[in-house]
Amino acid sequence: MNLFLFLLILLLSEILGTIGGFGSSVLFVPLAQFFFDFQTVLALTGLLHVFSNTAKLVFFYKTINWKLVGWLGIGSVAFVLVGAWLTQVVSFTYAKTLLGLFLVGFATYLIKNPEANLKPTKTNLIWTGSLAGFMAGFVGTGGAIRGLALTAYQLEKNFFVGTSAAIDFGVDVARSILYLNFGFLQQQYWWYVPLLLVAAFGGSYMGKLVLGKLNQHTFQKLVLYLILGIGIILLFQEIQQFVNPKTLAGR
Repeated sequence: MNLFLFLLILLLSEILGTIGGFGSSVLFVPLAQFFFDFQTVLALTGLLHVFSNTAKLVFFYKTINWKLVGWLGIGSVAFVLVGAWLTQVVSFTYAKTLLGLFLVGFATYLIKNPEANLKPTKTNLIWTGSLAGFMAGFVGTGGAIRGLALTAYQLEKNFFVGTSAAIDFGVDVARSILYLNFGFLQQQYWWYVPLLLVAAFGGSYMGKLVLGKLNQHTFQKLVLYLILGIGIILLFQEIQQFVNPKTLAGR
């Protein structure tokens, strides 16, 4: 039953991550911690994203804004290394709580004020890309922050997904190398890797099919509501951890 639930979470995370354009980690990371310790989740997430973004680059290679990849990607890759390295040095207890509050607050504001948005400036691209990379390395998920930055450019849905995947690919290769080098993925969990590969390609393909049926306005609203939901999940998980510290092992 646990394996079935894990596979279900894995596939749904990948489908929704593809539709939303910010990757599966925003759902996979908080939910997978009910099955594994935090370091194992980080390693599995990194590998899942490498496979997932490889699939998206195959499916969406014609719809990538390489200029945005450059401005967002440089800071993301640099700071994901900082965040991943810090997992070995410090344990920031409230990092996910702050991330959850940020996502809930910002998504709620944009839903209530659809005319408002981040200004599409190079400065905003650099700081949001750097923050997204750092959070991806440190707490396992930062794609929602990158998604908020990309919404400022009102990208067509396929360009949104393709551009996000191209940025994320470099981020996840970098952090996966560090996680594996730190020994986060123990030998008894290596048999999960083929499952990650199958779910990544299968979920990305199914997500692409669903995406094709959404109009642009629905897609943009869906992205914001998914980000809001992710923030709520993160906060709920952290509240549960506070009430019952034994609920999530390894934190």
